Amino acid sequence: MTLVVKLGSSIVAADDGALRTDVLDSVCEQVAQLEQGGERVVMVTSGAIARGMRLMEMESRPKAMDELQAASAVGQGDLFRAYEQRLDLYGARAAQVLLTRMDIRKRAHYGNARQTLERLIHWGVVPVINENDTTATEEISFGDNDFLAAQVAVFLRARLLVLLTNTDGVYSADPRFFPDAELIPSIDDFRQLRNVEIGHRTSSFGRGGMGSKIAAAEMASRSNVGVVICNGTKAGTIFQAVEERDVGTRFPPMPQKGKKPTVFKLWLKYATDPTGILYVDEGAAEKLRHSGSSLLPVGIVDCAGRFDARDVVAVVDDREKQLIGHGMTEYAASEVQRIMGRKSGEVREQFPARPAEVVHRDRFALI
Repeated sequence: MTLVVKLGSSIVAADDGALRTDVLDSVCEQVAQLEQGGERVVMVTSGAIARGMRLMEMESRPKAMDELQAASAVGQGDLFRAYEQRLDLYGARAAQVLLTRMDIRKRAHYGNARQTLERLIHWGVVPVINENDTTATEEISFGDNDFLAAQVAVFLRARLLVLLTNTDGVYSADPRFFPDAELIPSIDDFRQLRNVEIGHRTSSFGRGGMGSKIAAAEMASRSNVGVVICNGTKAGTIFQAVEERDVGTRFPPMPQKGKKPTVFKLWLKYATDPTGILYVDEGAAEKLRHSGSSLLPVGIVDCAGRFDARDVVAVVDDREKQLIGHGMTEYAASEVQRIMGRKSGEVREQFPARPAEVVHRDRFALI
């Protein structure tokens, strides 16, 4: 089974941008020992921009995209070497893997990324993954590596995702401002967090915060991946998380009822960015939600956006204006406009060689 460990910028770099060498030493030693014990480990790291800023002696995080990309280019190689040297010291081999959101959004890219990671894992190599900030733009950026780590954990079907931060876990309030805040040891229902004030402030280098970690934890746990949010600055926390000891905040797997989702459906649900919208009537919405049915033209009342056949679209309940799920359409937007609301016999007259369904149930993921 695979373990995914994510290190945030606050773990990788101090406030002045210097590498937290003691933390990296501890994390890499734990990872190497887990590998030698038969555990397969994937690391997801932030910190390339922070490292580049330190090397370039920048006083504050740049705002311009070209400056962020350039800082990442300076810091990326240096950061990977820090991992590679430490893992090698403790007897493990590392491989650098850079991903953009486009690599996850596009099905062919997604499959290639997954196969590469699985091959590295099979070889006993530790993939060290980072977002490719050098080429990422605001449109294709993950925005935070917490989500990248969750998506990697989901498509690799990891048994555990460990999100390392500089706090002990999720608290009943932000402990920086409320000294009496209590650590929440376990969350098995996200409604527990309705009245919890989650701190969103991050380090001077990061883009995330506890809010993004909880969102990533929900993404992973609902896909049957256990999650632990814990303090990576303390020695041995990865071991404690793996051994299911009391550390941080644990989110047990919360699989949805019914048949186990395929990797393809997990990709549809969590990793795609729909290019259009199909609005459906009450009857179609009910069948999609509760009967596992395909979406037929007769149930569609409207569509929006420009999309082609085999693109991913959002399916929305027209009456309640609520998202139902993501699906891969068999028809382009211009074709949907012609057949929506029509019965299957009428559709076959216009498109005799095309499927009866606009979205087949095997290519639809309920959200």
